[in-house]
Amino acid sequence: MSMPSTIVHLAFAGLLASALLGFAFDRRSVAIVLAVTAFPDLDAFVALYTTVGHRAALHNVWIPLLYSALLWVDINLRDRSFVRERFGAWGVRVIWVSAVCYVLSAIALDIVNGVLNPLWPVHDQFYHIDGKLELSDQRGIVQTFIETGDDSGSTIPAPESVGSSEEVDLSTGVNPDPGGTEEDPERLFPVFRAGWELMLFVVGTTVTATRFALERDSE
Repeated sequence: MSMPSTIVHLAFAGLLASALLGFAFDRRSVAIVLAVTAFPDLDAFVALYTTVGHRAALHNVWIPLLYSALLWVDINLRDRSFVRERFGAWGVRVIWVSAVCYVLSAIALDIVNGVLNPLWPVHDQFYHIDGKLELSDQRGIVQTFIETGDDSGSTIPAPESVGSSEEVDLSTGVNPDPGGTEEDPERLFPVFRAGWELMLFVVGTTVTATRFALERDSE
């Protein structure tokens, strides 16, 4: 399973930012969203020093949840919101969009195209989500994203468990041989490994560039 490169994540985040930032769209807000999206990939360097590294240390749901919870508390529970006083509505929108991009571009994009340890450190297990949804004239709706849990008919989501941090070794350009079994491992820094990645990059960058052009024309 090949996971998208950082440049693909950034293109997707730019597409989301163009759609969600609204009045807050400018060079600074897009730069912040892209920086937040790229941040999780720094755990490739963490993997140089610990078994709990890439796709776990920073690719987990707790970081954006904490990030969003702190903003919600600041805006709704404090008498004077630090974010609103310092950055106004612009800052609130940028933080929310950054959190969305963290979840959708940095986490979700990886778990459906590779493996991810989304609940670490509470639950140390890598998962991969895959499936299909089809309409058949003979079988009706055919899908494999949800599977039947037991005889009672209850259903559960069906992510594929891959293994723990001790069992899963992820090769990166930074750490090409995490298992230490090769004498001269090749360092590969992926750009595009599939046609859809190239297409997402082209669409994302084109839409973002077009949004910047439209903003300039409206000034």
